[in-house]
Amino acid sequence: MKVLVIDTIHEALVSMLRAGGMSCDVLNTEDRGRDQVLRRLSAYEGLVLRSGVAIDRAMIDANPQLKFIGRVGAGLEHIDVEYAEKKGIHVLSSPEGNRQAVAEHTIGSLLTLLNHIHTADREVRRGQWLRKENEGEELAGKTVAIIGFGNTGSAFAGVLKGFQVDVIAYDKYKEEWGDDGVEAVSMEAVFERAEVVSLHLPYNEETHHLVNAEWIGRFKHPIHLVNTSRGSIVHTHDLLEALNQEAVKGACLDVLEYETETLKMPPIKSLPEEARVLMAHPKVLLTPHIAGLSVQSYEKLSRVLAQKIIDFFMRA
Repeated sequence: MKVLVIDTIHEALVSMLRAGGMSCDVLNTEDRGRDQVLRRLSAYEGLVLRSGVAIDRAMIDANPQLKFIGRVGAGLEHIDVEYAEKKGIHVLSSPEGNRQAVAEHTIGSLLTLLNHIHTADREVRRGQWLRKENEGEELAGKTVAIIGFGNTGSAFAGVLKGFQVDVIAYDKYKEEWGDDGVEAVSMEAVFERAEVVSLHLPYNEETHHLVNAEWIGRFKHPIHLVNTSRGSIVHTHDLLEALNQEAVKGACLDVLEYETETLKMPPIKSLPEEARVLMAHPKVLLTPHIAGLSVQSYEKLSRVLAQKIIDFFMRA
């Protein structure tokens, strides 16, 4: 089987696939545009990518010889999974590979926000020594709600151990589940009890703008919000309103709804005014979609996917 790799990935994937009897070619960086991939892909039965190219119906129809598409990572919104599988193309991903990186980024962002570390750092560099103004808020004693208890949600629950918090979790697609130190609850219980809410959800039609004015308004307590999932899960306009009304006390956003489906950010000047307001907001901590990026996850993502590809074709 011939496999084409069209993104920068850890060499472990190619080594493992070759050891498993597959032939792998890696496109040079300058050859990774959509049209260039289309011209070359017809000679291959497998495709491995990250997020640089959208795999839509046209791409799939042009390559009926494909047997699998492998996504190094978790999100699949840039791949028409339903259409690919309808055409007999198996879609594989490796969300297990960066679960710990996302979990650690989530706790780091939350602690940074609660303790004003990001703003205090900038102030000190400007010669400002503001102590009382940067008084922190302890995480201990709070109820932390995890929405979505898959790979990253469960890993985040793991890193919360030792912080003396009550961890509750809601997952629409799980029944009669629980974890050590985690209480499985209904969404109504989340609205009633949560003080910190961390999103660990896939992006789809159901989760688009899930976090909106109506959703936020159902919480009994003001919340701190963390989103390391996908930007369009949060309605930016409504989040800004909630921040101004103090229904949301602060937000850590690793993702923004202005990102493209290939996880790129358009030029700042092209974004709406609310984006610039968000970026200047003192109660918002922003990072450029890096929660899952670590030295360790870079390798783990590739190893997990390579093993899934090998296992799949051993069973086939």
